[in-house]
Amino acid sequence: MVHQRHLLVERFEIQIRTYQGCRRGKQPVKPRLRRDPELSDAETKLQSVFNDRDMKRHTLYIIGILIGCAFSSCRKIEIVVPSEYELVSDGIHPEANPQGMYLVNEGNMGSNKCTLDYLDYVNGYYIRNLYSERNPNVVKELGDVGNDIQIYGSKLYVVVNCSHKVEVLDARTCERITQIDIPNCRYIRFYRGNAYVTSYVGPVQIDPNAPQGAVYRVDTTSLKIDAKVIVGYQPDELEILGEYIYVVNSGGYRAPEYDNTVSVIELNRFKQVQKIPVGINLHRIRADKYGKLWVTSRGDYDTVHSNLYVLEKRKGYNEMVVTDTLNIPCSNLCISGDSLFYYSTEWNVNTQSNSISYGIIDVRTKEVISTNFITDGSEKDIRIPYGIMVHPYTKDIFVTDAKNYVSSGTLYCYDKNGIRKWGVRTGDIPAHMVFLYK
Repeated sequence: MVHQRHLLVERFEIQIRTYQGCRRGKQPVKPRLRRDPELSDAETKLQSVFNDRDMKRHTLYIIGILIGCAFSSCRKIEIVVPSEYELVSDGIHPEANPQGMYLVNEGNMGSNKCTLDYLDYVNGYYIRNLYSERNPNVVKELGDVGNDIQIYGSKLYVVVNCSHKVEVLDARTCERITQIDIPNCRYIRFYRGNAYVTSYVGPVQIDPNAPQGAVYRVDTTSLKIDAKVIVGYQPDELEILGEYIYVVNSGGYRAPEYDNTVSVIELNRFKQVQKIPVGINLHRIRADKYGKLWVTSRGDYDTVHSNLYVLEKRKGYNEMVVTDTLNIPCSNLCISGDSLFYYSTEWNVNTQSNSISYGIIDVRTKEVISTNFITDGSEKDIRIPYGIMVHPYTKDIFVTDAKNYVSSGTLYCYDKNGIRKWGVRTGDIPAHMVFLYK
């Protein structure tokens, strides 16, 4: 039986896909662009929308086609909560590698509006809400609050925080493989056939007695949890460097008694072997190519400001220590070569407003080399920067805007000189990105 959804909305945003006993096409990002003798007239009209490459942008708003199909009894149709295709100005690049970039939209907590978008470099368009089309039988779709996204091997992993699960998808088709249940899961990294997932362990709530968090180990072949290790309170990002996992602990549920440590886990024994004191309410951690770790703290949103720390091994020692406190507020960062791109969105309790900044740090010297990587003045259009990524080859810079946290956001693309190339509408709270390679 073909699954059908009845959409009672004033304005239909639909994509119609027909069946004659066969499965949908495997390419999640490539609509048919040629006339197919098996297609109905309605479907042919739908294709013609994509054939006009002179159109800068278009979204599929098709009421007439749906009504027409309702009077046809000779074909079965599937009405899917739609993927929407929008052309971007980068053009078509058949040999592009990476061939695309996934973006997970967190969705506001409690709204169950986590969605998955895809930027297709090969065909030159941006696709919204891909997961629901590819998996129409999943009742609650992706779930509540998408907190991380990564690719390992042939699989795409989406960490869905408030749904307490990691969704595992085929990286090329976006079809669901399984889910891994992990309570209050946060971030994911991979090493030698295993996935490592941070977890707050306890329920999603402020609690001075919240339990210590954990890192779960998942076999990426069986997709089963095979071990876990206790770390600090409310662990967030993690990084793997050498034979160790470094986990930043926030203690966010225990405010104002925040955690201030980085847990060090030995991979071979999967055991916590050290805690490094850094700063309160830690959030992000990234390694550069020189073996340094860059760690951010959120501060206490009042008198203790957000900060950026550098951890290195002391000469003659094997343990990481804090070697520099840069006194630079940092909400998120992306390291590309010798450049660390960052932005800060810091709340001021006195002015009841955010202070927003952008910059670039040379990871070799630890010096700020630019106080704004957006050079054309268009940063004024960004209300709440919420995600950042740099293309590995073109050096295009991607910044997401969460706007008011409850409506559609925007993904902006800037060239390597900081000049805006384009922007597209996303889902709610666009946040985390990962490139898909051939």
